[in-house]
Amino acid sequence: MIKIGDTLPATTLIEFNAVETEGCPIGPAPVDTASATAGKTIAVFALPGAFTPTCSAKHVPGYVEHADALKSAGVDEIWCISVNDAFVMGAWAKDQQTAGKVRMLGDGSADFAKATGLTLDLTARGMGLRSNRYSMLVKNGVVTSLNVEAPGKFEVSDAETLLAQAKEG
Repeated sequence: MIKIGDTLPATTLIEFNAVETEGCPIGPAPVDTASATAGKTIAVFALPGAFTPTCSAKHVPGYVEHADALKSAGVDEIWCISVNDAFVMGAWAKDQQTAGKVRMLGDGSADFAKATGLTLDLTARGMGLRSNRYSMLVKNGVVTSLNVEAPGKFEVSDAETLLAQAKEG
């Protein structure tokens, strides 16, 4: 499992862009984790699935609500990562009103989840291999804070916890 001091795995996540911007064509676009984190501080949180109860009611809304405070604490970007395809993540972004606050990144084949060692097997619940629920602060590609939830819990990966860690330095 990834730990504090480790470099974030070099994988590709996929982001759905509903509007064309400079460097971001309409539709799914690859996000290379190594280049996207270079020289930046990224607040990353991951969760088992888009549109799931805790993820939609608490996890994403907390980061949307605290986006400005996180940015004031030195965070350049906030990433939400889930083992879903980019189209689902794009629809969820619209539903959760994350535009300009949280980048919703799909890890459709769980490559990032596997590379971090933070997988959650929900096969018995019909969801297959997913990501564990966690948050981390990544500075220039290196993990500086990591908060992994116990199974079925939502206690340490929330926006308030990561905001406090970002303020600490």
